[in-house]
Amino acid sequence: MGNRIPDEIVEQVQKSADIVEVIGEYVQLRKQGRNYFGLCPFHGENTPSFSVSGEKQIFHCFGCGAGGNVFSFLRQIEGYSFSEAVTHLADKYHIDMPDHVTAVSSYSSGNSDEQKMAEAHELLKKFYHHLLVNTKEGQKALDYLLERGISMEEIERFEIGCALDSWDFITKFLERRGFEAGLMEKAGLIIRRENGDGYFDRFRNRIMFPIHDHHGTTVAFSGRTFTGEHPKYMNSPETPIFRKSKLLYHFHQARLHIRKEERAVLFEGFADVISAVGSGVKEAIATMGTALTEEHAKVIRRNVGEVILCYDSDQAGYEATLKAADMLQKRGCTVKVAMIPDGLDPDDYIKKFGGEKFKQDVIGSSVTIMTFKMHYFRKGKNLSDEGDRLAYINDVLKEVSQLSGPLEQEIYIKQLANEFSLSLDSLKEQLSVFEKESAGRKRDSGRNELQERRTSVPRPPRKKTGLRPAHENAERLLIAHMIRDRDVIRKVLDRVGFEFNLDQHRAIAAYLYAMYEEGADISIQQLFKRIDDQELGQLLTDILMLQINDELSETELSDYVKKVLNYRNWSMIKEKEAARTEAERQKDFIKAATLAQEIIKLNRSLK
Repeated sequence: MGNRIPDEIVEQVQKSADIVEVIGEYVQLRKQGRNYFGLCPFHGENTPSFSVSGEKQIFHCFGCGAGGNVFSFLRQIEGYSFSEAVTHLADKYHIDMPDHVTAVSSYSSGNSDEQKMAEAHELLKKFYHHLLVNTKEGQKALDYLLERGISMEEIERFEIGCALDSWDFITKFLERRGFEAGLMEKAGLIIRRENGDGYFDRFRNRIMFPIHDHHGTTVAFSGRTFTGEHPKYMNSPETPIFRKSKLLYHFHQARLHIRKEERAVLFEGFADVISAVGSGVKEAIATMGTALTEEHAKVIRRNVGEVILCYDSDQAGYEATLKAADMLQKRGCTVKVAMIPDGLDPDDYIKKFGGEKFKQDVIGSSVTIMTFKMHYFRKGKNLSDEGDRLAYINDVLKEVSQLSGPLEQEIYIKQLANEFSLSLDSLKEQLSVFEKESAGRKRDSGRNELQERRTSVPRPPRKKTGLRPAHENAERLLIAHMIRDRDVIRKVLDRVGFEFNLDQHRAIAAYLYAMYEEGADISIQQLFKRIDDQELGQLLTDILMLQINDELSETELSDYVKKVLNYRNWSMIKEKEAARTEAERQKDFIKAATLAQEIIKLNRSLK
């Protein structure tokens, strides 16, 4: 990664990069008091325990212990080296880097193959787009898009292009620019011939939709036929830089709109997203030829709390909606459903009725997941028929029994009672039966899960909880004051020195002593710059989150010092008392008397 970045550049980047803004691109943050809180991106949780301090420019998770400064965050979440984290932020905040420092992208963290793959995709995206909008070879594809209602503005926004009707133009194009054919095959751009003699282009005579990762780097393509060939869509295969189960289409552009609107609108395909964005629904995202995965749900939940599902109105779309809703709700999302008339997908609806009607009557009229399920249960049933009607009521009551809030249950029970002229008491009685059955299934499931956990691979030890001993708290508070006031460093160095009881506390103190002796600036960021150990950095952020007084009084300082030094003496007293007891048992009274005198001296030192 080039040569070392000069300290003055690092400091300039550090001062320019606001940690709240940087982390806010990955985690939905809400201000509470002086800090910001959100869901930790490093471990699964439904209750926010991830804190970001704009004042101190640090982050800390009270759940898993992760912490550090803005560089630490990027290193942990992106796998960047320190230099790559600095370069990434320099590019973000338009700070010029020296010529000897290499630029960083999503795929420059030490893997040149992945970097080459990303470069090839970026090059082809621009080339395909040029062919579509500027050449006669792309005119038929351009006419097809315009006829289908995709505007030039949308073509430019989504960087749509087209591939030539050629077997090996792209293969030769890439080879001429120094891209090795075997690597481009792994990137999914070309295919090896069956006889092993050379390669041919994967995409030919198709409209090309580039697919970006969540940082905006092009990592794949989807090619759509415009001449009636099969298959209708041809997509890039999974590659080292393209994982369908992790990426959401348009997320890199939708993220800011998702934060602004405080919701995401999730579609099944990118054609729906393109039409929705053109209708003003800029918070639109989509999975790419796959059902919603746990990884997708994690990304969405970290960024927003409400999700509107807008899937196709056919049977497959209904089932996919139910599965996606269940997964998102388990992640803590509030889920609503935008319902489209039967037989239409979102793209069809927009082309038929217009974008404004879609935005107002479909997205703007989205319903709760329970209302959607009730509509789903009606499909194929004749509610005038007694059997179908009873089946429908039981289906709804089973779902209502899963609702946790009694108020929600009351709303839907009353709907049933009013619609079918039933008594509330009879419905509640049947609801109670379903609730008992559900509780029994949950108990059985819980027992099975517990048994599986007992027989599975042992889990890592839990993080220690509870109150810390007095000497440990004293050491942490001393370090917190040392970081704030260099005069405190001198006092602690004189009175405690390296007599901290915990090795990690002793290590942080050593860094502070060294900075003091060198006359260096004592600051949080300078300290993080010196500490390269992740575990030590996490401990440091834990200490920095402590609430302390602006000034450390002499009385408070003496109390902390006494607790730190006395703990070692207490430990020695316990050891000597055990040794004295053993000496007396062995009838070695001279040794026992000597130990007794030492214990007396140590006890005096505690006063």
